[in-house]
Amino acid sequence: MQEFDAIRPYSDEETGTAINNLVRDPEFLDMIGRFKSPTLAKWAPGMLRVWVKRWLAKNFGGLTRIDDLQARLSGYVGELVDHTTTRVTHSGLENLDKQSAHLFISNHRDIVFDPMVVNYLLFANGFNTTRIAIGDNLLANRVFAEMMRLNKSFVVRRSMTSPREMRDAYIMLSAFINHSIDNNESIWIAQREGRAKDGLDFTDPAIIKMFYMSQKKSGLEFGEAMNRLHIVPVSIAYEYDPCDIDKARELETRSRTGKYVKAEGEDTNQIMRGLTGFKGHVHVHFGAPIADAENTPKELAARIDREMHANYHLHTSNLVAYQQRGIHPDSHASRDSVSDAVVTAEAWSAAEIEAAEAEMERRLDACDPAIRPYLLDMYANPVVTALEAHNGNGSTDTPTEHS
Repeated sequence: MQEFDAIRPYSDEETGTAINNLVRDPEFLDMIGRFKSPTLAKWAPGMLRVWVKRWLAKNFGGLTRIDDLQARLSGYVGELVDHTTTRVTHSGLENLDKQSAHLFISNHRDIVFDPMVVNYLLFANGFNTTRIAIGDNLLANRVFAEMMRLNKSFVVRRSMTSPREMRDAYIMLSAFINHSIDNNESIWIAQREGRAKDGLDFTDPAIIKMFYMSQKKSGLEFGEAMNRLHIVPVSIAYEYDPCDIDKARELETRSRTGKYVKAEGEDTNQIMRGLTGFKGHVHVHFGAPIADAENTPKELAARIDREMHANYHLHTSNLVAYQQRGIHPDSHASRDSVSDAVVTAEAWSAAEIEAAEAEMERRLDACDPAIRPYLLDMYANPVVTALEAHNGNGSTDTPTEHS
């Protein structure tokens, strides 16, 4: 693994030292303190810091393996999921082999919760967790970077300036991903750079091309090399997005001015909001591993998109936004078209629809009028792509509730 030192997660041999360093880090202690007790963090930060340090040392100080750390954290992750969702359901895990590594290519809506909920479901169902791809733009915070490296995260370098640097970085990333799969370590990676703030989930063919860059000299054809990665399309669907207003504001600003400049600490704030904010029902669909990959990155990316869209679990919030956005001239017809397409995997009562309409109105009232269309679009667009996928003979699975 030495050739990947610039991007790889921590190894078991490094885990104990990294944990002990964090337990003594004031910035980390303050971060955990704000999470566990915002009131004490404000009025008695010094006392809280001492308590957090003792608590961390007692619960995590003796751990020396990544798997043991994740097992110890699983209960806290479960509590976080329970407190921020009404339920988490999943489908498709029966298609996966617990003894095999997979390359999970996922749509991307939340910076940390996306890979966290995937790993949460894998762990709870007896699968090994994944190594997580994370952009170097998110690692400016030193403490967050340490936490992510301890959680099996590896770095996708995006800050290169020259074409040669970019090529070398992508070849290393490609080699690391292939090396991981060959050594039975699964990978989670987003289908494109950045979150899909507009609700449109489309795979960047450049990501698919990157997987092959380190394999060109091996003599493998593109399709054969992709088959060896056991690619699994993953669709993550949130009933409500805790960062929806922030995303809508960014989209409106970009549309009006042509650019958007993030404020200092904005990513960190949205990470916390995404983790702790209310999400309602969250559903994750795991596709069947691709064993007959297309011959070009563009064709394979299109196939992944079709499978993601066909198996995206639509919520009442999506239907309500689809109707309010006026995509279909007749709201009753739009509701029927969704039901007829069998893309929802569940039936909604009139009361559920009314509750969703009231919640959507509440969120719209909290927005400036200029950004309301963008907020509606991010909830409505998954209906559009799901219907298009269904018309192209997509399919859905019945969800299984996880408790």
